[in-house]
Amino acid sequence: MLDSAPMEWLSDPNIWLGLITLTILEIVLGIDNIVFISILSGKLPQDQRPRARRVGLALALIMRVLLLLSISWVMGLTAPLLTIVGREITGRDLILFLGGGFLIFKSVREIHEKLEGEPGHALPSTGATFGSVIFQIMLLDLVFSLDSVITAVGMVQSVAIMVAAVLIAVAFMLIFVNPISDFVEKHPTVKMLALAFLILIGVNLIAEATGNHIPKGYTYFAMAFSVVVELLNLRMKAKAAPVHLRSPMEEG
Repeated sequence: MLDSAPMEWLSDPNIWLGLITLTILEIVLGIDNIVFISILSGKLPQDQRPRARRVGLALALIMRVLLLLSISWVMGLTAPLLTIVGREITGRDLILFLGGGFLIFKSVREIHEKLEGEPGHALPSTGATFGSVIFQIMLLDLVFSLDSVITAVGMVQSVAIMVAAVLIAVAFMLIFVNPISDFVEKHPTVKMLALAFLILIGVNLIAEATGNHIPKGYTYFAMAFSVVVELLNLRMKAKAAPVHLRSPMEEG
């Protein structure tokens, strides 16, 4: 809890620095959420997608705030539950492991449908409904929220700063989730890249759960580099398209 009066809280530069740093980190961690919500909402009819994205992010916000208000329970998840092959397993490890496995399963299944499924039967085979999509988003929101909250607890001591950072980060994601989702849906290669990112994130979660920490900086750098290369490819295709269309007319 806060140890200073409200006016001292507002005038303390260390608190503002902590808020800004944590907000940026929460936004970066929220990229995982946006990608997953974009992929799942894309399975719904066009008119339901924006609503599914808003509900998904609202659930992410609610879960993060509830976890922050239950910090003692969250930190209790880091206490050993059992020992397997000489390694202590915590509640957090189990949640991350199951979440990572679910994420890999969903991503691989989606890639398989894109590559092997028949275009005319893609939608009926998925059987996606608004309720089922929201339920799946809620499950992964729990995993991402737990990771986000534990990171926040390790950075700052004030619950008020954590809640403020989460509110700002989710507001930022609400602004950009629809443009990002529409862009992913419009470009099949970008969607495939996003699914590959989700597999990478799932592997990271399982590695974290089994005690093999992979620095998030490596993962996000690889993702950012891949996105830049894909954007260059899209730019090159867009630039070459008019030339391809004009050449037959010029030859005629």
